[in-house]
Amino acid sequence: MGSSKKSKFSYLEIYKLTTSCCDLTKIILENKGGHPEELPHLIYISREKRPEHPHHYKAGAMNVLTRVSGLMTNAPFMLNVDCDMYVNNPQIVFHALCLLFGTKHERDCAFVQCPQYFYDGAKDDPFGNQLVVLQKYFILGMVGIQGPVYGGTGCFHRRKVIYGSWPNDMKTEKKSLTSNGELTKEESPNDFGSSKQFVNSTAHALQSDSNHPIDLSSSLEAAYQIASCTYEYNTDWGKKIGWMYGSTTEDILTGLAIHTKGWRSLYCSPNPPAFLGCAPSGGPASMTQQKRWATGLLEVLISKKSPIYGTLFMHLHFRQCLAYLWILTWALRSIPEFLYALLPAYCIITNSHFLPEGQEPAIIIPIAIFIIYNLYCLYEYFATGLSIRTWWNNHRMQRIISTCAWSFGILSVVLKLLGLSETVFEVTKKDQSTSTDSTNAELGRFTFDESPIFVPGTALLLVHLIAVFTMLFGLRPQASGNNGSGLGEVICTVWVVLCFWPFFRGLFGKGKYGIPSTTIMKGAILATIVVYLFRLTPTGW
Repeated sequence: MGSSKKSKFSYLEIYKLTTSCCDLTKIILENKGGHPEELPHLIYISREKRPEHPHHYKAGAMNVLTRVSGLMTNAPFMLNVDCDMYVNNPQIVFHALCLLFGTKHERDCAFVQCPQYFYDGAKDDPFGNQLVVLQKYFILGMVGIQGPVYGGTGCFHRRKVIYGSWPNDMKTEKKSLTSNGELTKEESPNDFGSSKQFVNSTAHALQSDSNHPIDLSSSLEAAYQIASCTYEYNTDWGKKIGWMYGSTTEDILTGLAIHTKGWRSLYCSPNPPAFLGCAPSGGPASMTQQKRWATGLLEVLISKKSPIYGTLFMHLHFRQCLAYLWILTWALRSIPEFLYALLPAYCIITNSHFLPEGQEPAIIIPIAIFIIYNLYCLYEYFATGLSIRTWWNNHRMQRIISTCAWSFGILSVVLKLLGLSETVFEVTKKDQSTSTDSTNAELGRFTFDESPIFVPGTALLLVHLIAVFTMLFGLRPQASGNNGSGLGEVICTVWVVLCFWPFFRGLFGKGKYGIPSTTIMKGAILATIVVYLFRLTPTGW
């Protein structure tokens, strides 16, 4: 964390998020003289965790860091970096501070978000998790509205915004501060907690006063208090102040809450990249990450902090609302995509069709849509400097993610709404994919485990393989007239099998590259039920 003196570090605190189960705050290095050529304060912080008290995962950890740092240094700006990322561009702090200080009005820059790039990403992005095209087109598009979303890491925050301040007014100060710069006794416990020392530091932060003296040693006892697992009870932490609770994607929820108040954010993408991180490798890690994202985004969509509410009753711009809704509804796409992926197999098994016959002029419409969509997507990848193989890998993984991870994200939220279970923050296991023990081909090969998340993809592939065998061995029912399935349905089935080619290889693979026998059995049972239901449904396309 930065020094409280007026040096080049005096405006910034850096958070490198790790986890710990005990309550500990230790001063490792103190820059007593405030000399700019020396290292700033270096303080180790861990929070208390007890099974009977909810700790709110990453959002809870960030709120503890924010409180302790506000008590001990109270720098007006904070840098949030995940533990698997490092600073790649040493000038990024100066770039970000120029944006934070350079805006004419503070409301134009609540936080500065840097893009996420990876130092160990496999060639051609075989797992579709590097999100290069998404950041270039979608995130840059949001910059022209109210600014990019908060991405959870590589982000510079304005402390007063995290403390719940509103732009272009003094609502927080007028509501909670007295004339001498202290929070009122009636409201401060409900807002920021019961620590008087921390409440006073909050008052200075809200008034943008960073010159008050701070004695680090005398702050240790109060730091233990505000880092305890019971401190947030009967306060607004996680509700109106700090990182927001209620979603496993606390970053999106927190950024949305900031934008809803009318704040804007800025994007900083220097060359070389500001930060580099570790990308998930293999199937289980990628699916776990995507499931957590899908679950958390749906939790935001159905919560009281939904962007629809923010647009109708607060200060979220309409186009910003549409951008957030595009993100928050990712998981909902899994339902129509899964059903549409089953449609070609259904038509082949029942000898019906959903596409116009080859001699009909209307066949041009679906062919044109298919070609135009894929050519445009391919153009986006070429414009970003990526290869055709990268485009295909991302297209293929999008189908797998939608079928497997996003469908389980929907299931998690439905179970939560029914009161049957609570959503759980599943940590993404990130291995060093640059290991010299693996070849390049192995690094990009899809891996599996016994997680049920792979059952839907396995079942979908088996249904299409059954459809192919049904057609080859003439086991389909007789079509009425010219309504039987044609070349179009066959091409669609082949396309689905190609998209799920990693699963096809997994049927015959061994070890981590093979689908476990229990998953294959579950997928086969589900596929048999689906095919049986196909046979029962009447046809008449």
